[in-house]
Amino acid sequence: MIEVSHVTKDFVMPKKYPGLRGAIKGLFSNEKTVKRAVDDISFQIGQGEIVGYIGSNGAGKSTTIKIMTGILSPSDGTCFVAGIDPNRRRKENAQNIGVVFGQRTQLWWDLPLSESFTILKEIYNVSDQAYREQMEFLNQVLELSAFFDKPVRTLSLGQRMRADLGAALLHNPKVLYLDEPTIGLDLVVKDNIRRAIREINEKYKTTVVLTTHDIGDIEELCSRIIIIDEGKKIYDGSLEALKDTYGTKRTLSLEVKQIQKASGFSPAEILGVREEECITELDFENSLLKITFDGHKLQAPQILSTVMNEIEITDIQLKETELAEIVKEIYRHGTEGE
Repeated sequence: MIEVSHVTKDFVMPKKYPGLRGAIKGLFSNEKTVKRAVDDISFQIGQGEIVGYIGSNGAGKSTTIKIMTGILSPSDGTCFVAGIDPNRRRKENAQNIGVVFGQRTQLWWDLPLSESFTILKEIYNVSDQAYREQMEFLNQVLELSAFFDKPVRTLSLGQRMRADLGAALLHNPKVLYLDEPTIGLDLVVKDNIRRAIREINEKYKTTVVLTTHDIGDIEELCSRIIIIDEGKKIYDGSLEALKDTYGTKRTLSLEVKQIQKASGFSPAEILGVREEECITELDFENSLLKITFDGHKLQAPQILSTVMNEIEITDIQLKETELAEIVKEIYRHGTEGE
């Protein structure tokens, strides 16, 4: 559905000089600097996939999205969406895609929502029958009817996001680009938006490319993620593989009756592993013995059995590495690899 091959994007900008003299010099200078926003990125996304495309601010993800939507053309490499070069055949590409930007709206601010949808129906040349069928489905999953006749400016943020999502899907696009679709929303509305995206994907096999800083969106929606940093792709794979590779750290928190007895206790020594592979930490205030270990090398029952032979335990909690921490580790790994 989407094929990005060795795409590079350079931006040419006037060279800036420091200080007041530099500012004056810049007015008369023809010198230019080149900033590479996207650096030789390649990936393929199949029909019906929901892919998280994530990166820190300035990593190049927005530039890549603009190339895929046809707003920008690559400096080098090729991009095809549903077999179409999105920059050269913009009208055809527009019929195939829907776009939702969390901070912007494609709706007419002072018009009732119903009028915005009527205008979009004509823009996308949607037939009367297709419009009725699509609106029936969108009303079902997004519950638009409750505010369909209200001016867009009177809608809450959650209502506007549902309306924008509906507007992007009115012509039943093959590809849906979502940029921060749940930003600023409360937990209930976030869950409703995520559920709607899943239902739309399941019904129409719509390909979804999601950019977000909300790790919850990634965990709830995406089976695959692509991570970029400083314009380069540093990870492309499944969420499960990501956790399996970078999320092997586990923390076993044990509430013990006699915390003093745990002083000097070393599970690593008993288990015959290095100290860094089974780190022990004492929390005297809460009577906790915390043991951090590599899940690939040690198992929680193995450690628990070792501890229980020496110390009486009253409560147990096992914590895995959170996805946010894994993504940070990926960034560090990618930077170190450059």
